Amino acid sequence: MFFTPLKYEEPLFRPPSEAYSLILQATIGCSWNKCAFCEMYSSKKFRVKPLAELKEEIKLSAEYFPETRKIFIADGNAMALQFTFLKEILNSLKDHFPKLTRVTAYAGSRDMEEKSLNELQKLNLLGLKMVYVGIESGDEEVLRMVNKGETNESVCRNLKKAKDAGIKLSVMILTGLGGKHFTDQHAIQSANLINRIQPDFLSTLVLSFPYGPDHYKKRFKGEFIEMEQIDILKELRTFISYTELNSSIFRSDHASNYLILKGILGRDKNDFLKKLDFAIKDPGKAGLRDEWRRGL
Repeated sequence: MFFTPLKYEEPLFRPPSEAYSLILQATIGCSWNKCAFCEMYSSKKFRVKPLAELKEEIKLSAEYFPETRKIFIADGNAMALQFTFLKEILNSLKDHFPKLTRVTAYAGSRDMEEKSLNELQKLNLLGLKMVYVGIESGDEEVLRMVNKGETNESVCRNLKKAKDAGIKLSVMILTGLGGKHFTDQHAIQSANLINRIQPDFLSTLVLSFPYGPDHYKKRFKGEFIEMEQIDILKELRTFISYTELNSSIFRSDHASNYLILKGILGRDKNDFLKKLDFAIKDPGKAGLRDEWRRGL
């Protein structure tokens, strides 16, 4: 079993691409933690670890893992930390890990609102190379109904600011989020927002129901009609068809996805659409993953 001197407050999450990164848990939970679709941090109350405690953890981790090259700062949106606090963490990481090449973190777009372009540039120079952001949807109505606490414009403005500061963006859209009634506007407006941001990485996940569909419906501020597998595929096709991206690395290979798609948008756009057309027309021959997302 892998040993770490760090003591984590579970549950602990990290992006798939951070599987081999050292995880520093600077915050506990999510500073928003009100989204209708998310149960990741429902068992936690947001708080920030004391800086002295974090610096001690960094020092201890460096003694055990001096070869560390990548570090992910958890929990739900460590970018909610104030600029001066983040600067102290990044300076400490830089001092203790001489081979460190990148630091990443989860973020909400609102986390960039109170940070100036200059401050974000400084964080980037200190090692913050990328943030993972769950955009979920670009549609104002869907964002409101899932209580995201963001708008299309706030997401666009803040993420473009982070990108202008040199911080790479890995963003996620959640298919099925608005249900059948809102599927077209969710897909189209999400694509339009993504086109404006031009993220470095883009992924799509499928809405899941860890506590069952009824639980989600109670939290959804509107009429939610659950989507079937074929509906999800059609929504994904609509989303991709409306994207106009230059060189965003695209992944639809999370455990929740029915059809695995990996490539670059827009280079592979037509290929993706052909695969989706085939899956929609003949799902039995498309090698789709089994239905799983209704909950435990």
